Amino acid sequence: MQLSFDSKVALITGGSRGIGAATVRLFAAAGAKVVFNYQSAKAQADALVRECGPANCHAVQCELSTPEAAGKLVAATVAQFGRLDILVANHGIWPPEDAPVDRMTDEQWRRTMAVNLDSVFGLVKHAVGQMKKQEKQIERAKGDPPPPSIGHIVLVSSTAGQRGEAFHCDYAASKGALISMVKGLSTELARDGIRVNCVAPGWVYTDMAKPALEDPATRAKVFATIPLGRVGTVDEIAGPILFLCTPYAGFITGEIFNVNGGAVLVG
Repeated sequence: MQLSFDSKVALITGGSRGIGAATVRLFAAAGAKVVFNYQSAKAQADALVRECGPANCHAVQCELSTPEAAGKLVAATVAQFGRLDILVANHGIWPPEDAPVDRMTDEQWRRTMAVNLDSVFGLVKHAVGQMKKQEKQIERAKGDPPPPSIGHIVLVSSTAGQRGEAFHCDYAASKGALISMVKGLSTELARDGIRVNCVAPGWVYTDMAKPALEDPATRAKVFATIPLGRVGTVDEIAGPILFLCTPYAGFITGEIFNVNGGAVLVG
């Protein structure tokens, strides 16, 4: 089975480490030209560009917390490689300290929504505009149907977006909103040849999850909720993301692809 992304350009957010870095590596290995953003992890970002090759991989320093910043990142991708075919919105924050809703600060709520939701709206808005623009530039005979696919969008949600998460209502709400976005956008954009899907990880060993997973009590509680008895690896999330952007997933849109060791079934 050949999986080739030759001539395709992918924008992967939160790409300097964790799930994002694994996804950057996988897309680059499959032949895509990849742009990813980082906020402060410049050393990791530079190392990843060297690993994947600067001719095919480019890092942009960008804090994604507004639609405007997201639009600039899409523009930077097109300026670097001339087009955009794939958007993977992987970035996000998870405030690690439990916050009962009656004590959650307004600032925390706004910050989580800004990063996890507002910026994703901006990414999708500007990415879709670019994908449609590219399609209009292709010369076709009169009456020819549109191609089977002109673009792919994958939003990374969470099991928390489906079943909620006590003491993290901000995170759960933002990730649940992404799932609703996927369902609405998939039908809206199907006629344009743009597939929109979601990958919903559960617990994955990343820098964001590390503090919780290295606490023995929390770790025991987490493992008890996962039928497979372990947390996921970043490569186990990157693989499904890549699959959803291949022709083998050409008849899939609006799907919530759960990659969580069965945890969402027992929550």
